[in-house]
Amino acid sequence: MSSNANYRKLQTEELHRISVEEYKQSEKHPIVVVLDNIRSASNVGSAFRTGDSLRIEAVYLCGISCVPPNKELQKTALGAQLSVPWKYFKETTEAIAELRSEGYEIVSVEQAENSTLLQEFRMEHGKKYAFVFGNEVHGVADEVIAQSDVCLEIPQYGTKHSFNVSVTCGIVLWEAVRQLRFSN
Repeated sequence: MSSNANYRKLQTEELHRISVEEYKQSEKHPIVVVLDNIRSASNVGSAFRTGDSLRIEAVYLCGISCVPPNKELQKTALGAQLSVPWKYFKETTEAIAELRSEGYEIVSVEQAENSTLLQEFRMEHGKKYAFVFGNEVHGVADEVIAQSDVCLEIPQYGTKHSFNVSVTCGIVLWEAVRQLRFSN
């Protein structure tokens, strides 16, 4: 396959990145990421980095999920832990209760009975969403699923039945932001 396109990798200054302070002052997409007992600091850092790139409101760290400052988290976050606000909760259900009281729709990303497939999920303008991502081995806790408004599932077609949580976070958040920015 040949291409007539003339590609050139953009230089950093051509990307027009905003500063941490500009990020903090900018309008965010009405999305909070909730990490339910994520055991890998690299996965936590990745959630911060993805959240920053898609300009979400916050990351809520729950249970055994590590919190900044953490060397392994920083390695994958690349400074995003400084721009994206975060809160820690001992129990994920405490985070869910707070978010619900603030009017967020709780969306657990999990393979569950009666789940909604990602391609069928529709974001509504004017609503706020909290996406819950679960532990690398056990997924989203049953008590969190029970408190969810929606269980969202990404279809998969191979022998493995799950993506890495950082990949799942990237897929779901990108689709959520795409819908908020580009759909009617």
